[in-house]
Amino acid sequence: MSQQTAAMIKVSIAKQTLQLWQGDACVFEARVATAKNGPGEQFGSECTPRGAHIIRARIGAGCAANTVFVGRRPTGERYSPALRAESPERDWILTRILWLSGTEPGRNRLGQVDTMRRYIYIHGCPEEDPMGIPSSHGCIKMRNADVIALFDRVAVGTPVIISEQ
Repeated sequence: MSQQTAAMIKVSIAKQTLQLWQGDACVFEARVATAKNGPGEQFGSECTPRGAHIIRARIGAGCAANTVFVGRRPTGERYSPALRAESPERDWILTRILWLSGTEPGRNRLGQVDTMRRYIYIHGCPEEDPMGIPSSHGCIKMRNADVIALFDRVAVGTPVIISEQ
């Protein structure tokens, strides 16, 4: 993992994109999928929280692409369409997890709006899941190759701004 200064992640709910900025330059951009229920911060809403966040934890370093996670732990499974057919309602969290924590008390931190207690992540998903279309349960889903590339470039504490624009 490279520890570069002034890194920041910007997520646009309207554009369904994630950008990694180093200073004044966008050095990485990917299509994502945010919440099917739209933006929002309330516990249980299955919405994507807005505002200022940080990466609180990086989970999955060294795991193979398509590693399945439940409760932030690898299950020993590797995702496949056949596995999905066995469990069609499962919320697939794959490959890497960047666990987000809100930094704005009352907006996305503490109480009923706490991003970390809502288990909101940037994570990988099945390749057949569409990108650019809101479809998650609140998290920010990415292609597995993209989440690996992002994961390898960010550290715990990296700021993440999630906006509706």
